[in-house]
Amino acid sequence: MFSSQRQLKMPRKMVVIFGASHILWMVFTVSQAFKIETSPEDKIVAQIGDVASLTCSTTGCERPSFSWRTHLDSPLNGQVRNEGTNSTLTMDPVGFRNEYSYLCTAICGSEKRERGIQVEIYSFPKDPEIHLSGPMEIGKPVTVTCLVRDVYPFDRLEMNLLKGNDLLQNKDFVEPMERRSLETKSLEVTFTPTNEDTGKALVCRAELHMDEIDFKPKERETTKKLQVYVSPKNTVISVNPSTRLQEGGSVTMTCSSEGLPAPKILWNKKLDNGNLQFLSENSTLTLIAMRMEDSGIYVCEGVNQVGKNGKEVELIVQEKPLTVEISPGPQVFAQIGNSVVLTCGVTDCESPSFSWRTQIDSPLSGTVKTEGSKSTLTLSPVSFENEHSYLCTVTCGHKKVEKRIKVDLYSFSRDPEIEMSGLLVSGNPVTVNCRVPNVYPSDLLEIELLKGESVIQNKNFLADVDKKSLETKSLEMTFIPTTEDTGEVLVCLAKLHIDEMEFEPKQRQSTQTLYVNVAPMDTTVLVSPSSVLEEGSSVNMTCSSNGLPAPKILWSRQLNNGHLQPLSENSTLTLTSTKMEDSGIYVCEGINQAGISRKEVELIIQVAPKDIQLTAFPSESVKEGDTVIISCTCGNVPKTWIILKKKAETGDTVLQSRDGAYTIHKVQLEDAGVYECESKNEVGLQLRSLTLDVKGRGNYQDYFSPELLVLYCASSLIIPAIGMIIYFARRANMKGSYSLVEAQKSKV
Repeated sequence: MFSSQRQLKMPRKMVVIFGASHILWMVFTVSQAFKIETSPEDKIVAQIGDVASLTCSTTGCERPSFSWRTHLDSPLNGQVRNEGTNSTLTMDPVGFRNEYSYLCTAICGSEKRERGIQVEIYSFPKDPEIHLSGPMEIGKPVTVTCLVRDVYPFDRLEMNLLKGNDLLQNKDFVEPMERRSLETKSLEVTFTPTNEDTGKALVCRAELHMDEIDFKPKERETTKKLQVYVSPKNTVISVNPSTRLQEGGSVTMTCSSEGLPAPKILWNKKLDNGNLQFLSENSTLTLIAMRMEDSGIYVCEGVNQVGKNGKEVELIVQEKPLTVEISPGPQVFAQIGNSVVLTCGVTDCESPSFSWRTQIDSPLSGTVKTEGSKSTLTLSPVSFENEHSYLCTVTCGHKKVEKRIKVDLYSFSRDPEIEMSGLLVSGNPVTVNCRVPNVYPSDLLEIELLKGESVIQNKNFLADVDKKSLETKSLEMTFIPTTEDTGEVLVCLAKLHIDEMEFEPKQRQSTQTLYVNVAPMDTTVLVSPSSVLEEGSSVNMTCSSNGLPAPKILWSRQLNNGHLQPLSENSTLTLTSTKMEDSGIYVCEGINQAGISRKEVELIIQVAPKDIQLTAFPSESVKEGDTVIISCTCGNVPKTWIILKKKAETGDTVLQSRDGAYTIHKVQLEDAGVYECESKNEVGLQLRSLTLDVKGRGNYQDYFSPELLVLYCASSLIIPAIGMIIYFARRANMKGSYSLVEAQKSKV
């Protein structure tokens, strides 16, 4: 009974479990189909005054409806925009009224979804400000104020004030905020500056401790470089030339004062009533054309932001005596051939009188002109006669003053001249001459010869005390140039050592850039395809030669008389469709200013054998017992091998000929047949043949007479002579040769 009830309950539980799981599955399926999301997800931090947007979006529903509200149902203080499955709430600008939790509700049919976003606001827009209570003077306290404006929430603000790496003060603002507003917070520190504080940095650092909020900047700071001031002290006045002056003279007073920052200098003159008359703000005060009433006490004050310090000096102006000046000065240096004007002037005299003379009372050799308070002596043109000391005497009432001026002469009017003994060729000595024309005094002349920056030779010249004249001095040296000298600068430097002489130039120079030539060398010729060619082919002969400047290439052909026939100035000489007449010696020359280099190449044009002739003497038809000379010649072909053969069915027989000639003495019937001449060389061969007919004498009796005997004897002498003539003639004209060894090799 119990078991049956148990069995009855078990299915019921399974049905309930199955139904519950089915409902849960349906709920899960529906929740997967309709979702809501927000961006940002949970929280947003917005700067007051900025623009912030909250976005609510759904999935699983084509046309959801949206609504926004705050958790306190206060106004949204923003604009809502719905587009499809997205809804955006825009707050522009963000303010205190937006610091709420916002709830986005999405409805899809009978389903509803909600999602919340917390909006937190802050204000931290500006860097701190540093203010000083006054200038920082050493030894005097100063108050530094650090301000942070428009901050919220200020209860999370921390401020630090540092001097260099040292913390002066720290402050947290933990007092409760009574209302929401932007506030300005400050931190004050008082300290006494020292000299060591100069150049240090004063740093005001503010931090808004909202670590759980992702915003920037969380920290701001301002740096101010410290300028420590020192009140002016140790004020000093220097007077030049003196505190006692002549009337009409000038004086320069220079004032200096110590302090930080550097004190400003003020010049004043103390009046009889004790007041100060302002004169200048420059450290140097210059007074010119002084008068008696300019005497008095002058005050210099050094002034800066923190104080001032003064110093007094008394000037006394005395009556001026008669002043005579001579110019250009006590000594003048004049270029020989130029003009020089000596001027003598007097001041503070209405009717002066002037006179000029030389110190040794020699003639003036010049022109004197006097106008008012000035007299001039013009020396034109300046010559050796003017090298004196001249005296100008000025008389004004009972006063008389004499001034002296010395005229010294020189001549240094032209730059040096550089001359080379010849062309610069590497390895060949060359002499350099550096000339300085028309110089005086020559004993003060020094000539230096430099190559680049290195002095390679210098020379000084001795004085000739008995002679005053313009001279030309020179420096010579010989050196061997190398290719490394190319581009170097040869400098001829002339110096006239008169240190006290005020003229320009005291030294002159000329330069010449070295260009070292190299005679052509290593001339080579490249023949392509070969120097030995077949007639009708082409050949390129390329020539190269080393040298400086790059050698010019000249191709020529050497004639039989040894002369050269110019062909081309190109580096490559091309011959097309060559002929045997093109054979010969070709000469390439590399030519430049420094020399010539020559290279020869022999060109051989080979031609296949031609114009071959095979003859039988006295005839191709002879009688038994006669003498026959078979001769083979080949016209105008060099290096031709000639082989004479007798053709036969059993095989050819190579005949031992001499220079292409074969002699048969007492010809027999078996000597009849076909004779063949083979002429060949490396290019080709040519054959010729003839048939020798030998007739037998038979049984008939020879007709014999005294006349026939004479004819026979004469022919026995003439035939060898003719054979020898033909042999020597053919040997002289024939350009081929016969090789018995070669003939034997060719035997069939």
